[in-house]
Amino acid sequence: MGRGRRARGRNLTGILLLDKPVGCSSNAALQSVKRLYDARKAGHTGSLDPLASGLLPICFGHATKLSGYLLDADKTYWVRAKLGERTDTADAEGVVTESRPVPELGDPMIEAVLQGFLGEQTQLPPMYSAVKHKGKRLYELARAGEVVERKPRTIIVHELKLCRHEGIELELEMRCSKGTYVRTLVEDIAEKLGTVAHVIALRRTAVGPFKAEAMVDLPRLEALAESAPETLDDLLLPMSSALGHWAEVQLDPDSSYYLQRGQAVQVSGAPTEGMVRIYDHARQFLGVGEIQDDGLVAPRRLMKD
Repeated sequence: MGRGRRARGRNLTGILLLDKPVGCSSNAALQSVKRLYDARKAGHTGSLDPLASGLLPICFGHATKLSGYLLDADKTYWVRAKLGERTDTADAEGVVTESRPVPELGDPMIEAVLQGFLGEQTQLPPMYSAVKHKGKRLYELARAGEVVERKPRTIIVHELKLCRHEGIELELEMRCSKGTYVRTLVEDIAEKLGTVAHVIALRRTAVGPFKAEAMVDLPRLEALAESAPETLDDLLLPMSSALGHWAEVQLDPDSSYYLQRGQAVQVSGAPTEGMVRIYDHARQFLGVGEIQDDGLVAPRRLMKD
């Protein structure tokens, strides 16, 4: 038998808040960052279309174990839409498939329509999406000219506000649950306004506890890699920061011992329900736990910072 190939790159753990540029796929951005850090293991949390820019958390090492929680987190977007034209991809990269007059729209009318999209609702994933159908991505089928039946998904729009309305352009800001397709939401809003629309610019400004203010762009990373590579690691956040919006519990040495062996433990002052961040007596991050019906803290995903 041949020897297994040794994994290449550095073993590092942490989270980088990347400002993904327009025109770059999420995977291409990930590979660029992974190369700059010479990282052995890295992954991104929640793809952005090439047309979109903004917050793309990159998880290194053990932090990749928490990527699922960021995928499930609420996201915030700024979007600019062009009214009067629908495209096959619902964004500016597609071909115009329908044109419709744009009625006279005042801000009060637009804001009233936006109010109707708040809360829980169902949304049909677009054909140009990464959802799988019989093992193939929908966008692969769409590019081949196929249209297949899709199942509606339940989403929640927590906030939706009008930032600007000028002529045939709308700028909106929204905070929504995982699985929300902004392109589809824009099309649905336009329909209620009596016209059609497509996205011409999209930027993600928040993912769970992470905000745009802490982002780093690729040019800055490339400059640091060239001039001061030893400072790159200073930009990484601890992996526990991915759960910064959760309550935390701190264990005594005995409780830490039993929890790390898979047992639920009693913790004084713990929340009565939900998921929690778990730390030991020395403030070492142990992982993710869940409050059981009996009030005990049960381990769900254990790791070390």
